[in-house]
Amino acid sequence: MSTRIAFLKGHGTENDFVIVPDPENTLDLPPAAVAALCDRRAGIGGDGLLHVVRSAAHPEARGMAAEAEWFMDYRNGDGSVAEMCGNGVRVFARYLQRAGHAVEGDLAVATRGGVKTVHLAKNGDVTVGMGRALLPEGEVTVRVGERSWPATHVNMGNPHAVAFVDDLAHAGDLHTAPPVAPATAYPDGVNVEFVVDRGPGHVAMRVHERGSGETRSCGTGACAVAVAAARRDAADPAVTGTPATYTVDVPGGTLVITERSDGEIEMTGPAVIVGEGEIDLAWLENATR
Repeated sequence: MSTRIAFLKGHGTENDFVIVPDPENTLDLPPAAVAALCDRRAGIGGDGLLHVVRSAAHPEARGMAAEAEWFMDYRNGDGSVAEMCGNGVRVFARYLQRAGHAVEGDLAVATRGGVKTVHLAKNGDVTVGMGRALLPEGEVTVRVGERSWPATHVNMGNPHAVAFVDDLAHAGDLHTAPPVAPATAYPDGVNVEFVVDRGPGHVAMRVHERGSGETRSCGTGACAVAVAAARRDAADPAVTGTPATYTVDVPGGTLVITERSDGEIEMTGPAVIVGEGEIDLAWLENATR
């Protein structure tokens, strides 16, 4: 057995990831190993981990293998499994391009949230077809300290609670998950977005990602924010017949989100590979004891 494991590091609007290529799904990556790799002081550091596996080699993705050759086995920074990560899909696609598994143009990526269509543009941007949003019924409230706000429940393959606020500082430090009521609304936890207006069709957000804390960006969160803003602004494309596009500023950059009249959502933004190296297997084994 090799004593080293190849890895890369990448980010999309500073939402950063450890990338572990493992085409045949031979690596054992338990939660403790993922958390050790994502540790910013003792490990490589990242908001999450992108485990790159051929769909046919992964039991959760075999059913998608006919549509998408590659499966994004995404893990949060604490090692927990997540359904989807929008910034992660862009970085995943950029890795496939770098490794020679994809070229400019369209490709399909399997995720736990379904198969996503990705477009690698010549200018370096990556556009992801994020599917349709679901807006479950029921009132949700988000609280930070003495303040509370009504939130819009948006599901992008993973759950989000979107709260519009007067000042992003009201979100607090976001190191821990803001309380959301009723707790039964999100039995598996929730990503919480705090949003302010910057101008027509232009908002800014901060986010607490479940399992990762505050991150510099969240792709599915930006989509959820755009959907919630369109409903608030009476710009639901299903009603108006006109696509709704929002520029969403995140701490790590800017994403452009378009919801089409058929409900499909597209997210466009950068994706960068910053370096690569090898993980010392002895260190990893010791870190997870």
